[in-house]
Amino acid sequence: MDDAKIEVKPTPITAGEKVTISYNGILAESGAEKVYLHAGIGFNDEWRDVTSIQMKKEDAEKWQAQLKVNTTDRFNFCFKDSAENWDNNQGSNWSFEVHDGQQYN
Repeated sequence: MDDAKIEVKPTPITAGEKVTISYNGILAESGAEKVYLHAGIGFNDEWRDVTSIQMKKEDAEKWQAQLKVNTTDRFNFCFKDSAENWDNNQGSNWSFEVHDGQQYN
C-alpha cells in the first residue's frame, strides 16, 4: 500500500502528545462500513498496550482517529474493518519513532 494513503500528525511524534491518524487505504476504498485503528507500542511483532479504536468517517473514503502516545517506545499501527479484513501495509504495518521532547545539541 502507498504511504500516501495514511497521514500522521504531528510528525515527528513526541511522547505525551495527541496524534491524529487519517486513513484512505484499501478498506476505505472498498466501502467498509466501519474502520478501526489497531495500534500498539514496541518493536517488530512484540506489541504492548494494544488497542483498537473505531475511526470516524470524515468523507466518502477518509477515516480518522486520535490517540495519545504516552511513551518513547516505537508506535505501530494497522487497520481493520468490521468484517475483520486487515490493511497491515503488506505485513509491515506502519511504525513511527516517538521522541521524548528533549532538544539535544
